[in-house]
Amino acid sequence: MKRSSRTIDADLAIIGTGLAGFAASVFALDRGLSVAQVGNTGAIAYTAGYFDLFGADGTGKLDDPWAGLAGLHETEPDHPLARIGQSDIRVAFERFTDAVSEMGVTYTAPGDSNLTALLPAGVLKPTLSVPATMHPGIEAQAKGSTALIVDFTGLQGFSAAEFVANLSHAWPGLSALTLDFPGFDSGRPLFPEVAARALEVAPNREQLADILKPHLNGVGAVGLPAVLGVHRPDAVHDALQALLDLPVFEIPTLPPAVPGIRLREMFERAFPARGLALVAQQKVEHLELGPGAITLGLQDSYGDVTINAKAVLLATGRFLSGGLAADRHAVREPLLGLAVAQPDARQAWHREDYLDPRGHPINRAGIETDVAFRPLGPDGTPVDPRLFAAGSLLAHQDWIRQRAGAGVAIATAFKAVEAAAGVIEKA
Repeated sequence: MKRSSRTIDADLAIIGTGLAGFAASVFALDRGLSVAQVGNTGAIAYTAGYFDLFGADGTGKLDDPWAGLAGLHETEPDHPLARIGQSDIRVAFERFTDAVSEMGVTYTAPGDSNLTALLPAGVLKPTLSVPATMHPGIEAQAKGSTALIVDFTGLQGFSAAEFVANLSHAWPGLSALTLDFPGFDSGRPLFPEVAARALEVAPNREQLADILKPHLNGVGAVGLPAVLGVHRPDAVHDALQALLDLPVFEIPTLPPAVPGIRLREMFERAFPARGLALVAQQKVEHLELGPGAITLGLQDSYGDVTINAKAVLLATGRFLSGGLAADRHAVREPLLGLAVAQPDARQAWHREDYLDPRGHPINRAGIETDVAFRPLGPDGTPVDPRLFAAGSLLAHQDWIRQRAGAGVAIATAFKAVEAAAGVIEKA
């Protein structure tokens, strides 16, 4: 078959299909910009589905993320979240959670306090917004309700017994149950995504409810691994709750996890319907900061693709997503060769103690930007006024330790798109 070529013209090109990239698309489309987005699989499938803002600092877990952010201005003024006003962060979170809910995966409204969310190993974590399918578990834990935690024979990535054993000290009244998944050969591994797609079919939900009901005497709520559908999880959740006549909640599994897969597939369906040109599962091969337009070159299954844009936003992530790369000598940014803020020597990447409470310096390596989130060159000036960056690619943050991954992604995408819009309007 003869390979073709095509050209896409856009106001803004977004490189990256993780949380920062998709958040940037939400904000850009809200502003009426034409958008082209390209990226490979990204790390979104490795998320638990929670939207953390700021959940931990040097003192431990935070109940009030906003107070934590106020302290961040004093202790880490170069942190990306310390460079954004709280009013802008609130607007960004509210708009993003609203947009995700409108697209088909309902999230709780971000409030003034962190929620205490559940993790697969029976650990509690602070987060700002959770899927509606998971919120009943937070409520049940807060009330101390009795709850039956269920897993399935052969299920990968979640153990009800482990969850109960680790959390029973903080949540008395938990019990564990293992069942055979409806219609599935119990001698084979069962992957969460397979189970989730199966439960989108009504007869499978009805079979699950039938085998659960004999075990529900005295139970106040039922906790399941996050397998209540990939598409329309709210409808699957509501249907199962109605069948059981009890609160039902999901618990994330180990990654790759269904909550992240839901988000990725939802964005990939919803954005093209809104006019966004999405080239999914591909990497940009070269980027030219030309005098008239910025040109991106790549290939897909049909042939060569050229994207001409007035501005570009890098949301390429860190090592897992390919936004940063490292050898035994240094960390580098592979697409444009941008300067990377990092320890001066390879020996300084890590501390001697793996569990050092300060974390490891390599985790704070990344791209240095100005207040408009434009990448800076070695001389401290913007590489190009039309080039922006957002998300975990940015330097001076340790999003895993600070429980701030979604916060960094959403807030910096909001501000970067705001600044890019100003450039595009003048073009």
